[in-house]
Amino acid sequence: MRTAQETRKTKETDIAIALSLDGGAVEISTGIGFFDHMLTAFAVHGGFGLQVKAAGDLYVDGHHTVEDIGIVLGQAMKEALGDRKGIRRFASAFIPMDEALCFTALDFSNRPFLVFDAEMPQPMIGAYDSCLTEEFMRAFAVNSGLTLHMKCHYGKNAHHITEALFKS
Repeated sequence: MRTAQETRKTKETDIAIALSLDGGAVEISTGIGFFDHMLTAFAVHGGFGLQVKAAGDLYVDGHHTVEDIGIVLGQAMKEALGDRKGIRRFASAFIPMDEALCFTALDFSNRPFLVFDAEMPQPMIGAYDSCLTEEFMRAFAVNSGLTLHMKCHYGKNAHHITEALFKS
């Protein structure tokens, strides 16, 4: 079975994640509306079942919550992949989102690395700090054993850029 359940509790966050690589329900609750939207898009377009329940120190900002979810989701991905036999190891996608065009290439090599080239024209998307996209992707890549290259070729709206990156 390609599933995993992971938790993480720190002074700043309390996170529980259930992941099924073979699909299922998607239920996301992080306390950050836009981030819920992005994790939902990630799961739906990836064909995953994903439940995320997170409580964090949002009175400070979203950094700990977003980064720690990346850590836990990466750990769940690594566990669900198991020995990685039978997977399509490499993948890439161009995703247009209105005026934005983003590209992602990945390799589940178990040699984690992130190359992130996406300028965010606006610093905030609702209550979500747009620079946290890179923090999430780094935490996810490192903890899942993923080599991940992401680039925004062009775009003027941080919402569209971020959504294209999560979908790709």
